[in-house]
Amino acid sequence: MFNVYVTRKLPGSALDQLRAFCNVTVQPEDRNITKAELLQNVAGQDALMSMLSDPVDAEVIEAGKQLKVIANYAVGFNNIDVVAASQRKIPVCNTPDVLTNASADFAWALLMSTARRVIEGDIMTRSGQFKGWAPELLLGVEVYGKTLGIIGAGRIGQAVAKRALGFDMRTLYHNRTRLPHTVEEKLNMEYVDLQTLLRQSDFVSLHCPLTPDTRYLIGQEELASMKSTAILINTARGPVVDETALVAALKDNIIYGAGLDVFEDEPALKPGLAELPNVVLAPHIASAAVETRVKMVEMVVRDVQAALEGRRPANLVNPEIY
Repeated sequence: MFNVYVTRKLPGSALDQLRAFCNVTVQPEDRNITKAELLQNVAGQDALMSMLSDPVDAEVIEAGKQLKVIANYAVGFNNIDVVAASQRKIPVCNTPDVLTNASADFAWALLMSTARRVIEGDIMTRSGQFKGWAPELLLGVEVYGKTLGIIGAGRIGQAVAKRALGFDMRTLYHNRTRLPHTVEEKLNMEYVDLQTLLRQSDFVSLHCPLTPDTRYLIGQEELASMKSTAILINTARGPVVDETALVAALKDNIIYGAGLDVFEDEPALKPGLAELPNVVLAPHIASAAVETRVKMVEMVVRDVQAALEGRRPANLVNPEIY
């Protein structure tokens, strides 16, 4: 029988499909696994089902000498040394598409919560500080009819733009490559350079992958070029934003607010971030809808099964190995 190692407990029952012909070992403690544990546990495994937080680097891949597939329970795969895996002809898989709508919904949840100060209102009400309606009580900013800037116009970015149609917004976008005219017209998206997007947008939503080019894409200079009434939303990857610069910008009211689901040194926060009232913080839950997370398990299970049976997995990050 094949041996499959899963680094964290997963929702749903899809793992039972693998248990029918594999020895499946699931990390017993529901926490991020350490690299030392990963190095030890990957030995003798035919398949590794990893999380985005798992450091699957060249050393780990070398320790997994029997590995026939690495399936990442995430769309992103910057935690995996794909080059090292490809050199050993190990297919690397991820879970694209399935979390598009859940992630787009959550970007909007952060946007609305930050703009209308929902979290502050919740805290005020629960703590008994709400003494009745007042003309200037927790004044926020309107969303309808404003300008939305989307950085990264892949599936999730386009889904965010689609939702903006209902708010009658002007939608700007910046992407490595321009979208087809038909897509732009359908979603009312206008292609602009990054600086134009930052200067003109009332809301800036990040949906780009983490690459050497996008690390610290939003730093002190970029934040300073945004409107003082603007809100930054990040459901992409933490290091796309210079978090220290963001804390300073929020403290000094360089921008109005921010909604963050990811962090530069996740799960740690930069000093001062948690104390700021004009930022909404979420614990990396953009895809945390039951339907989405269960489908993600089903996807990685199908790809692991395919690889172990000698078939080509459906969601390959490194198709060049075949």
